[in-house]
Amino acid sequence: MNRRSFNGALAAAAALISIPLTSCAEDKKTASSSVTLQKTEDEWRKLLSPDQFTVLREEGTEPPNSSPLNNIKAAGTFVCAGCFLPLFHTANKYDSGTGWPSFWRPLEETSIATRKDYKLILPRTEYHCSRCGGHQGHIFDDGPQPTGLRYCNNGLALKFVAEQETLPELLT
Repeated sequence: MNRRSFNGALAAAAALISIPLTSCAEDKKTASSSVTLQKTEDEWRKLLSPDQFTVLREEGTEPPNSSPLNNIKAAGTFVCAGCFLPLFHTANKYDSGTGWPSFWRPLEETSIATRKDYKLILPRTEYHCSRCGGHQGHIFDDGPQPTGLRYCNNGLALKFVAEQETLPELLT
């Protein structure tokens, strides 16, 4: 079984469990109340590359060390590749040594939504864009201070906008 088939099978199994997303700011929010941009699967497929679709809509994971965003050190903002919601700033980015872009804090606590992920048996905290529900990555408690958290992100789920560039308008 190849990696894409395996990730797809894991996403299908997780969907059967139906665990709602919750906002980091309000743990009582459900997926339907926190996701404000909803599109059909066909609409998402037209907007995203096949690999982005796998990560953002099927909760896949890109291979480690495959994202050019790992090397970005210039000042700027990382936005959700699905809807362009600003999620992280390079001031909060660091090299975690994991092979994925890592941050110690999002721009706004309300920009991401979380839920428990049991795909690897042991629970992990998965996070998504709170606006479109696009899967970003997982949160771990081995990050630097002041938060001690590591937001381990799929590079395919983000777009980088350099500080001197204008942020894109939110996708509608």
